[in-house]
Amino acid sequence: MASDDDLAQALAAEAGRRLMALRARGGSAGELRAAGDRQSHDFLVAELARLRPDDAVLSEEGRDDPARLTADRVWIVDPLDGTREFGEPGRTDWAVHVALWARGELTAGAVALPARDRVLSTADPVRAGPQAAAPDRPRVVVSRTRPPAFLDRLSEQAGLVPVPLGSAGAKAAAVILGEADAYLHDGGQYEWDSAAPVAVALAAGLHASRIDGSKLEYNQAAPWQPDILICPEVLAGRLLAAISAVRPAGSEPGPRPQRHMS
Repeated sequence: MASDDDLAQALAAEAGRRLMALRARGGSAGELRAAGDRQSHDFLVAELARLRPDDAVLSEEGRDDPARLTADRVWIVDPLDGTREFGEPGRTDWAVHVALWARGELTAGAVALPARDRVLSTADPVRAGPQAAAPDRPRVVVSRTRPPAFLDRLSEQAGLVPVPLGSAGAKAAAVILGEADAYLHDGGQYEWDSAAPVAVALAAGLHASRIDGSKLEYNQAAPWQPDILICPEVLAGRLLAAISAVRPAGSEPGPRPQRHMS
């Protein structure tokens, strides 16, 4: 039987291939987005039921079964992360997320970038060499549609260069691959948006946390997360301190986002 790491990688890759085939057949943006979400979800849930029948599943496109809250193992999947970008011809910043949460921790994960023919996973982690120093002007990927409200102040405080990008998976992948220096989000997202990216980022030796430095928690009753920071450890302290300095005291997490927004 395949390991959990290998299974996450294989499922994300195959779901990605199916999405690329669907996209190649064409159609309106709305039709592509709806069909992509549905078909990828159906494939992933069916394969997990076949290969890991005793595990629970939390999927963006599925009905949430509260039985997962007492399960030892829960697969957290986003069948098509960056649905908006998937429907835009030529865009590559969309992904497939497959992660496993087991007894309180993310233990396996894969982020497929189908339009880039790339899968990042805990089965074969990207191992970036240690950075001697943080860059003077870190490139920080942020949401195309909902960048942090304090981004301008933070950019001035910490010398950041904001880079708008699509899906959460694509943004995390940019950091993992060294194409950007950090991923920052403060508009709220769901567990399926970040579970696989965080699993892969941690396996690559990166820092991943809430923007106050606290741990990201998964398999919660309300699977919503207010914010996230992924970056190299050498940059984490500087960014967390800068965020604390510019974020309004006592500010509350943003409202729950609509689905498909990251």
